[in-house]
Amino acid sequence: MNSILLVSALTLGLLLSLLLWLSYKKARGNQIPTLVLVLLLVFATINGAISYFIYPKADANAYKELVWQPLVPQLIASRLAQGKTVFVDVSADWCNICKANKDRVLHQAVVVERFKDKDMVLMRGDLTQSDARIEAYLARYQAYGVPFNIVYSQAHPNGLVLPRVLSIEDLLTALPPRG
Repeated sequence: MNSILLVSALTLGLLLSLLLWLSYKKARGNQIPTLVLVLLLVFATINGAISYFIYPKADANAYKELVWQPLVPQLIASRLAQGKTVFVDVSADWCNICKANKDRVLHQAVVVERFKDKDMVLMRGDLTQSDARIEAYLARYQAYGVPFNIVYSQAHPNGLVLPRVLSIEDLLTALPPRG
């Protein structure tokens, strides 16, 4: 287990134990300020929330095993000519919506399994640092920020732009049925 998660779990356990013990003491008539109990509850909630966000999700490791190519727009047409479907994910490390899309959609088992199909080509553009080539690609779609996701397929050779906030349903509907 990740050492940060271990420390977080121990801290959360200590906070909750202290909260329960002080609540018990207060119920028995001891003078424990309510503010102390509220603060302990707030700290425990913050600790739990942070632990949730840093905890590796079940499908995150499977997602990391996917083969992502760098975004090279000139290669998309040739991949389509080979009968492939191309999924493009343009994101940045500092983008909270991008992180949410990965957590809620791209890391989910049903999506990862579909991405593993031999007919899929996955391309990633990283805008953590400014990149004129990727920014020019986005401008062609009048998209000037991240996240940006698009699916190229036989049905959509010019690409089908997906909503900024992805859903599993939107993504799987955009992908052609398995052959």
